[in-house]
Amino acid sequence: MNIGIDKIGFFVPPTALDMETLAVARGVEPAKYTIGIGQSTMAVAPVTQDIVTLAANAALSIIDDADRESIDMILFGTETGIDQSKSAAVYMQRMLGLSNRVRSVELKHACYGATAALQLAKGHIALNPSSKVLVIASDIAKYGLNSGGEPTQGAGAVAMVVSESPRLLVLDNETSLFTDDVMDFWRPNYEAYPLVDGQFSNEQYIRFFCEVWKNYQEKTHCEFSDFEAICFHLPYTKMGMKAFKPFLEEMSEEERERFTARYQEASIYNRHVGNIYTGSLFLSFISLLENSSVLVAGDRIGFFSYGSGAVGEFFAGELVEGFENQLHIAEHKALLENRKMLTVEEYEGIFMEVVDSSGEQTFTREDNSPVTLTGVKNHERQYTIK
Repeated sequence: MNIGIDKIGFFVPPTALDMETLAVARGVEPAKYTIGIGQSTMAVAPVTQDIVTLAANAALSIIDDADRESIDMILFGTETGIDQSKSAAVYMQRMLGLSNRVRSVELKHACYGATAALQLAKGHIALNPSSKVLVIASDIAKYGLNSGGEPTQGAGAVAMVVSESPRLLVLDNETSLFTDDVMDFWRPNYEAYPLVDGQFSNEQYIRFFCEVWKNYQEKTHCEFSDFEAICFHLPYTKMGMKAFKPFLEEMSEEERERFTARYQEASIYNRHVGNIYTGSLFLSFISLLENSSVLVAGDRIGFFSYGSGAVGEFFAGELVEGFENQLHIAEHKALLENRKMLTVEEYEGIFMEVVDSSGEQTFTREDNSPVTLTGVKNHERQYTIK
């Protein structure tokens, strides 16, 4: 049985900040942001966009009535949840018009949550071939104004429909996993922003990539030459290359050029969105599909997922005949190009506008997105679907 990704799409907030503008305001050489970490633009979520609205907007862009009839599971990966009890997945059932006969669960493990969701979805379809699973990756990365992590913030969501006989990517059965208890990035309940050991986290990312790739080789006898491209979790666009570079240096010039070209294509959207945690790997996959002109059916794509704390996984899939018909290139490019570019003053104002503990708020900020957060009443978030 072939199981994999049938549909995929993403959504980002309607506002963004140019990284050169931020660099000037922070007294930093712009190249430190645009070249050093490889970021051009940072998605900025206004208070009218939380992980629920981002997710619903992403999902609405890809699902149809046939999906609504078949989806019986919603798996929502996030590390920026809005509630300690109620799952963000539950909101999707009503907002998307899905059946009440659906299992809905929120999953958390830093940036790895949506990969776990994808693998769980695959197992569910194996037992229930007529079912479909909606997999969501939605996050808002915030580190604080003038903080070291500020230039690696971002916001957005990726939605995927997983099914039998997928029209985009068939997932392989074999994967490689590695878990180790490390403290490279975490956020206690009492902290507004994550605690990060940046250098240590980079080292762990690289270590975990080496671990899962070595194990994957041993299990499958595959080499990098068996793949057309490798997609990485990208907290910033240069991170994946730090892990991949030692392997590239051992390749022939032709292979090195091929993988480098695919890497650049796979990081274009991330460069203009920033870090969306659980969705970063899958945004990179969309970027590869929609910006490469050389991919063909039968090409094998490798994926490296990493979640601090830490879990790593290497898995792979094969592009399906006609996969290009499942893409939303024009819509995604318009989504990125039509965002309002903020001044630093506007960005800082948006950053400080948050859902507070009062339980009573009304948000009047203009937002023409299909689904928005309009306020809080009696501690219940109020959503509007246009």
